Amino acid sequence: MQETAHAQIAVFKSAESPWLKDIVLTGLIEGGITANPARPDNGINFGNFLGDHANQAQLNQLSLTLTKPIDPTKSTYQVGFTIQGLYGSDARYYHLLGVSNRAIGDRYQLIPAQAHVDVHAPLLTPGGIDMQVGILQAPMGVEVLDPTARPFYTLAYTSQYSVPFEHLGAMFHWHITKMFDFNFGIDTGNQTTFGGNDNNNAAAGYFGFNVNGLADGKLNIVELSRVGPENGVGALGPIANTAQRFWNDIAAYYTPTDKLSLTGEFNFLHDNGLHAETWSVVTFAGYKITPSLTFNYRGELYRDSTGLFVVSFLNNQAYMNAFKGGYAPAESAPATTYGALTLGVTYKPDLGHGVRVFALRPEIRFDRSLNGTTPFNDGRNSGVFTFGGDAMIGF
Repeated sequence: MQETAHAQIAVFKSAESPWLKDIVLTGLIEGGITANPARPDNGINFGNFLGDHANQAQLNQLSLTLTKPIDPTKSTYQVGFTIQGLYGSDARYYHLLGVSNRAIGDRYQLIPAQAHVDVHAPLLTPGGIDMQVGILQAPMGVEVLDPTARPFYTLAYTSQYSVPFEHLGAMFHWHITKMFDFNFGIDTGNQTTFGGNDNNNAAAGYFGFNVNGLADGKLNIVELSRVGPENGVGALGPIANTAQRFWNDIAAYYTPTDKLSLTGEFNFLHDNGLHAETWSVVTFAGYKITPSLTFNYRGELYRDSTGLFVVSFLNNQAYMNAFKGGYAPAESAPATTYGALTLGVTYKPDLGHGVRVFALRPEIRFDRSLNGTTPFNDGRNSGVFTFGGDAMIGF
């Protein structure tokens, strides 16, 4: 897997306060394209959020992040924060209801991707407890919004349809031993806030664990489960307040050598309100050919038992409108078992001269229905071949 790499600017480098000296500013700009030789009539790459517009280059992200980090290895009370603003096409899928979803109706939108206070408290165990409160990026799953922290431009089905994206709430990480962490949290729901900006009247929460440093420090395991109502009253009626959704994700990260990294993810989701389930297995591999060139592989098997989860939205606000049960033109498919294979390389040279992040990531992807349905290219094809990728620069 590709490592996260951001430039850092010390905002208060000359300040007398040590707390202020640690505040850093990072920036990133990313753009990409997903080409589809079949040229679907509606212009949409079905089952693809970030590269949804076929054969169109776009600005995915322009982000600025202000951070005061905490160090959980130190046995002292610490307070920090993260504030991140993001503009681009990716923002369409990462809003919180009532915060930013109505601000801009165009393809390029603006979100507060993160805005949270971070606290480390040396309580209960030697490792203490870490806490984040505010607008949080959802912790479940392998692939994340930050493109420097994932190996591909496009996302797996699991990362789009079977894990949450954004929360307003609190997460806690309890370091019980050096090898074992217990994680838990509570929030208003996936991409919702309070009152009329919540799609139901119930909260949801996480619980899970990390096992760190197995196999001589080469293997880490992360399990996270989530329970709570997630459907909108506007879509299901009052039952949405009590109909539970159960999300479960476990991932193993193994680095047998300095050049090779392997990741496996299993996900299972059950929704009582929709009477629907998904399950999936995703495997990743990364091999460093040279210090600046990495070969990446991703293979996925994903089952949508009802066809209610794998959906492509046909205008710029449809995804968020669907949370409230509003007008949301979309393209869907019958119950389908999807197979997907993605191959690519990451070229990440050290340019120097103040440029700390530069990467080019071409990829080739093939998606196919494994049970005879035809979900791709306006319902014409059982499979689809796409190619493209992205470029990014950080400062």
